[in-house]
Amino acid sequence: MATGLPSQTQVIELLGGEFARAGYDIEEVVIDTRARPPRITVIADGDTALDVDTIAALSRSASELLDSLGSIRRHYILEVSSPGVQRPLTTGKHFRRARGRKVELSLSDGSQLSGRVGETRGDTVALVVRAGRDWTIRHIPLDTITKAVVQVEFSPPAARELELARQAAGTEAGI
Repeated sequence: MATGLPSQTQVIELLGGEFARAGYDIEEVVIDTRARPPRITVIADGDTALDVDTIAALSRSASELLDSLGSIRRHYILEVSSPGVQRPLTTGKHFRRARGRKVELSLSDGSQLSGRVGETRGDTVALVVRAGRDWTIRHIPLDTITKAVVQVEFSPPAARELELARQAAGTEAGI
């Protein structure tokens, strides 16, 4: 702690319980000692979206806990935020939390696939994809996905596509 700031591990240990009680996991902690003043960024994610009020409450709690350390000898900026849309989806938990979102996948066979995330069950994610003019559900084993990124959407998705993403469970459905 020569920088006067806690380490990433210390931040996670200190804040992890408070974030978990609020229903969020700490995905990442970035400590930038080169910034003036230094910046501590805490990236959190949960099954419900982080809204502005929740971020404010988590920031207040995190600030109080960090300030209580007494070992922080410098001013710092604390930022609590969500992973953002460009964060790659790398675990079943990430896919579960992205349900209903449109994603672009790269698969281990070299193919690309675009669709809307349905239910994640075990080691498989249901993906609502175009089948001609209709929609179908494909079940993709997570271990065949080499890259997955949520896509930014500028227009609302088709109602039927969203309905399939909500119901996408264990059955293959061609609609």
